[in-house]
Amino acid sequence: MTGLLSASSVKAVKRNAVILPAYSFALGLIALLGFMAVAAGVKSLPEFASGFKAFGNNFAVPALFLHSFPAWFVGIAFAAIAIGALVPASIMAIASGNLFTRNIYKQFINPGCTDRQEGRAAKLASAAVKLAALLFVLFFPTSAAIQLQLLGGVWIIQTLPAVLISLYTRWFHPTGLLAGWLAGVVSGSMMAWQLSLKSSVYPLHLGSLTIPCYAAVLALLLNIAVAVVVTLVMNAVSPNQTDETVPADYLG
Repeated sequence: MTGLLSASSVKAVKRNAVILPAYSFALGLIALLGFMAVAAGVKSLPEFASGFKAFGNNFAVPALFLHSFPAWFVGIAFAAIAIGALVPASIMAIASGNLFTRNIYKQFINPGCTDRQEGRAAKLASAAVKLAALLFVLFFPTSAAIQLQLLGGVWIIQTLPAVLISLYTRWFHPTGLLAGWLAGVVSGSMMAWQLSLKSSVYPLHLGSLTIPCYAAVLALLLNIAVAVVVTLVMNAVSPNQTDETVPADYLG
């Protein structure tokens, strides 16, 4: 094992590590539309008052399109927004299905599965994720979406030691990585809860000094510290651990 990932997942993660920076750069370009909306002053235009009242600042980019382009192009732009939302959602659903199949189904449920069975399990898991996402959108209060986004940032960074760091080192013990992840998620969630889920900037008190810090980073530091300590303990208790990975698993 490499950290908490199976060897078959290592190559997939490293391929995604090449693609994701380009996708993030594209998202940065899309974010410029928000600055354009501010420059155009669409929030102060009376014809868009009802839209901003109903949807808040999320209406800024649609208002920018309605203000700046003819009706036929607005239709194309809105269709592009819908497609742009579906693409990353589909990628995440497919990735979730693959992760479930390779790391849970194939490892623990059906180790001797054929490629056909593995593919079917991945499709079913991906469909289940899509259905859960649809139910979430239909029934979950939209006002709480930003709160989950804050928590998502705190939670997802806790996978850094188990996923990213473990691609380049075999030192961490799987139990240490799991314990660190759990400590990071719990502590990060508690900090967000203390902030009433309205902010992710946690005031760290060091004596008389108060330092505002990103809760995800504080939780990540605790995550790594716990992972290191538990790894040292596990290596001392059972030093003869067999690593099943080979050098080829670390190559793209």
